[in-house]
Order: sequence, then C-alpha cells, then structure tokens
Amino acid sequence: MPAAASRDAHRDPRVPADWKPDMAAARDYAADREGDISFAVRTHAREWGHRRRTPVNSASVFKAMLLVAYLDHPDVRGRALGETDRALLAPMIRYSDNDSATQVRDYVGPARIERLARRAGMRDFRLAVPWGLSQINASDQSRYFLDLPELVVGRHRAYARKLLAGVVPEQRWGIARVRPRGWRLYFKGGWGAGTGAVSHQVALLERGRQRVSVAIMTNGSPSHEYSQETLRGVALRLVRGLEDADRAVEKPSPGARLARALELAAAPPASH
Repeated sequence: MPAAASRDAHRDPRVPADWKPDMAAARDYAADREGDISFAVRTHAREWGHRRRTPVNSASVFKAMLLVAYLDHPDVRGRALGETDRALLAPMIRYSDNDSATQVRDYVGPARIERLARRAGMRDFRLAVPWGLSQINASDQSRYFLDLPELVVGRHRAYARKLLAGVVPEQRWGIARVRPRGWRLYFKGGWGAGTGAVSHQVALLERGRQRVSVAIMTNGSPSHEYSQETLRGVALRLVRGLEDADRAVEKPSPGARLARALELAAAPPASH
C-alpha cells in the first residue's frame, strides 16, 4: 500500500486532515491589540495555545457549563423537557440572561458544577460567587467545548446543540462573523457589562464528524466594540483554511447512524 493511502486508512475521521490553526498570525495580531489575550484551539488529535492556561473571570461563558449541569440533573436527564425548563435555558444561552443563569446555578448547586468540571477534564476551574467571577482558562474551555456533545445526556443533546447554535443575532460577533463555510457553529460568549473589561468566546465547529474547538479570552480592552474586533481578528486567523480542509474519508458506522437517529428522534420540538 502506498504511504499516502496508508495514512488515509488510519486517519481519524474526526480531525480535519492536513489543517492546523495559523498560530503565528494569531499571536502577531494579538500582540498588536490592547488588552490581555489568550486562546486555545483543539481537535481530537492535539491542542494549540497562546497563554492558554492564563486564568480569567468566566463572565457568561460559564452559562455553557450551567446548561450541561442542568440537563444532567437527576430530575431532568431522564424526562422530556417542559416549558419551565425551556423558559430557563433558552434565555440563559440565546440571550445570555443573568437571572436565568442564577436560577439554574441555584437549582443544580455547586457540587454538580464541580463534578461536571472534573468530568470534563478541567484542570484549573474554580467556582466563585457571584458565578461570573468563576475562574476559567482557554485550555480548559477548548477541551470542554470539543467534548460538549458527549457531556450532555443523549436525550437532551439535540436541544443543547440547538441553543448553542441559536445565539441571537445581536450577540453574534467575533467568531460568528468568520465561521468557515460548510461548518456548523455552536458557541457562547461572555462580556463584562459592555465595557470591554472582559470579553470571551468559546466555540465548537463541526462538519460531519469533524470537530474543532476554539476558546478566546480577552481582558482590558478599551471598549466593548474593540473587544469584539479583537475576538473576530483572532478567530479569523485561527480558523483560516478550515473550509478547504479535507473531509473525513470514513463513513459513519451503522451504529453511529442509529445513535444519531435516536438522538434526533428524542429532540424536543423547536421553542424560543
């Protein structure tokens, strides 16, 4: 078997072939921007990062953890979601509503949040009160979003995807402006009262079975609008070339197709 054919035969179908983020360009861009900037990119093959374990206040990025903790709650994971559940979760993720997040935090409790962080392999997460001051970093959050679909109980996986794909247009800045063609985007942002003091985004990009996660953290921008442009500029360089990356050569197995069909069948009806 020729070497190229052998590599194709052993290629992980979850990993974009012959692609890597343009870390040099992203670092050079970040160096010319005001504020403290850190970021990480992951595939199932490896991680890249710049100051990737620098601790930052979570702001509303934390809500993506609250979403999974709520859906995995023993009183929620085994039943269909009702209007009360959706009335909490949809505003929390799609509109970044803080009151909903506080109610969800109080419902799930600190022990379940800490347990989720351990299950997700977070090395440096620190829960705080108020929740927006919880400590996160780009490395841990990129790992979390790469594995997020599997962290959600299967019954509610499609609903979690729906919310993270459905952030309202007025909050779709940064990476949402540079999504590579052909890739689906699931993300959550966090910002500090619109001042630019804190502005983060964490995202999962999917194309078929392929996944790439990106986490970008900024502190100390001179304005909210400035931080939005920083997020866009870093993301643009990190995802460059993804739309042209080779697709996976392996077709989903019958078992994987069945699991996906069952997941979609269990999904609740659309609700905003």
